[in-house]
Amino acid sequence: MSHPLFDATIPAFTRSLKALDACLDKAQAHADGLKCDVANILGSRLAPDMFPLGRQIQIACDFAKSISSRMAGLDVPGYEDNEVTLADFKARIAKTIAYINTIAPEQFEGSETRAISIPMRDGSKREYVGAPYLNHAGLPNFYFHLTSAYAILRHNGVQVGKKDFIGSV
Repeated sequence: MSHPLFDATIPAFTRSLKALDACLDKAQAHADGLKCDVANILGSRLAPDMFPLGRQIQIACDFAKSISSRMAGLDVPGYEDNEVTLADFKARIAKTIAYINTIAPEQFEGSETRAISIPMRDGSKREYVGAPYLNHAGLPNFYFHLTSAYAILRHNGVQVGKKDFIGSV
């Protein structure tokens, strides 16, 4: 049997990350067509104070794995942020999808009221309860970085549209 908060996370993250992966293939094709290095797109940002595409991909993956882990009551696995090439970023997406798909719906039992403590960089902790964390912090952050990645691709002329963003339903 499935769980509503599982359904809002693992399948949605998997679909979205697969869609992002497909968009990166289009970015490579776009760069090839222009005879330029796809690294230019990976380093591109929408505004000077925003993260570049590569960092948006890392953060989207981080939110997918951390939200899923926290909602299931698991420790969040750490990933090094050492990706440089398009292949590296695609591998991070694949690793994230593989990890989150090891989490079973049953592990989400009680997640609505699960206490969630998130360590902050300054040493403090942010405390949440499961459902409000997911709905008001986790999902908005995941989709913000996913949308930013998509917008950077569009901004750079990569031919992606709404269907590419949504992925296979």
